[in-house]
Amino acid sequence: MEKVLVANRGEIALRVLEACREEGLSAVAVFSEPERGALHVREASEAVCIGPADPARSYLSIPALMAACEVTGADALHPGYGFLSESADLAEVCQAHGITFVGPPPEVLRLCGDKIRAKERVARAGVPVLPGSPAVSSPEEAVHWAEKLGYPLLLKAAAGGGGRGIRVVGSPEELVALLPRAREEARLAFGDGSLFLERYVPSPRHVEVQILADAHGGVVHWGTRDCTVQRRHQKLVEEAPAPGLPPPLRERLQRAAVEAARALGYVGVGTIEFLVEGEDFYFIEVNARIQVEHPVSEALVGRNLVREQLRIARGDPLGYRQEQVELWGHAIECRVNAEDPARGFLPSSGRLFIECLPGGVGVRVDSAIFQGMEVLPFYDPLLAKVITHGETREEARVRMYSALRRFRVRGVTTNRDLLLEVIAHPDFASGRLSTDFLERLAEAT
Repeated sequence: MEKVLVANRGEIALRVLEACREEGLSAVAVFSEPERGALHVREASEAVCIGPADPARSYLSIPALMAACEVTGADALHPGYGFLSESADLAEVCQAHGITFVGPPPEVLRLCGDKIRAKERVARAGVPVLPGSPAVSSPEEAVHWAEKLGYPLLLKAAAGGGGRGIRVVGSPEELVALLPRAREEARLAFGDGSLFLERYVPSPRHVEVQILADAHGGVVHWGTRDCTVQRRHQKLVEEAPAPGLPPPLRERLQRAAVEAARALGYVGVGTIEFLVEGEDFYFIEVNARIQVEHPVSEALVGRNLVREQLRIARGDPLGYRQEQVELWGHAIECRVNAEDPARGFLPSSGRLFIECLPGGVGVRVDSAIFQGMEVLPFYDPLLAKVITHGETREEARVRMYSALRRFRVRGVTTNRDLLLEVIAHPDFASGRLSTDFLERLAEAT
């Protein structure tokens, strides 16, 4: 592995370019036509255009990415997160062309991408899973399983991920009405219309475990993360370690994550996600890629997860055991998005002007924004990830509040003020978290 095609954009593309440089690897950036002046393109020593603004014809086009590898001589491909990062088809095409895919093998991606099969596999390894149904193909079958499981339920896309393709169902009538629409949405979003039912947990915590697995049988975890503060199943605030977990529960979660990774034959960097309800927890899914929130784990461990990805893809062993992974302090990440919370989180686009960005001890900003850039309407609204690290959670929280106050841009609307409200809220400060946190916040105002 000598030359890596960075098959993504924005801040994750910058992270991969930097990690390649640190590993002594050449790297190639790709871009769509309106992003010729993007920061990841300007920072790369080599860049190639892969198509128009439409992601389906650029960042989501496997032929375009393979052509970019061919013309640049890239012998590896890093997919970042989002787009094709969990595409078994892309990994398979890379394999067929002798290109190293920086991620799990195709068969593991297919297994992890099928929530039903993944649940069955980890359940056989003794990892707790939520009661659920197999794939339901008709309204009659769906109602039959719903009656066995009991309402309310989640109707989920079997091939979904990232919080998409999930609906809460409270009655047989609602289930029958939602089924065809949900199937079509799943087909359009994921190329697979398969749906299944799962017991709904009303106010759980969303806790995940960062795992790393090499091709030599080595598997370690980098502790827990809490991703409970969400809107419509999309994460806004993440932190590590997950606060307020009793040590025995934390140990059980971490052990279950490693067992799940082994059961799935996982190779690479990934995340095992759980719902936590009191002293109980349940496996949800595997994110078979680098996560948006990975910097909070990096802060605790003091290692670069993107470099770890490159080393594992190169065939290197991890080189350390679980007892050598030391976690220090507490870290929080806030996602600053170009969106308007007052208008239903409607995405905002326009020319961006930076007035002030945060910095200082224990403050990190991962971003690809620059003065006068055009925020485009075609892609994810993420502008920046603000990460703070401190000896205690309270130190990291206060540091985050100060950092967000200093994050000032104009030209587009952002969710910064909402993030400030969350970080300052007494329930957040005390760690009283559940996935309906933002709904409770909205009701209180």
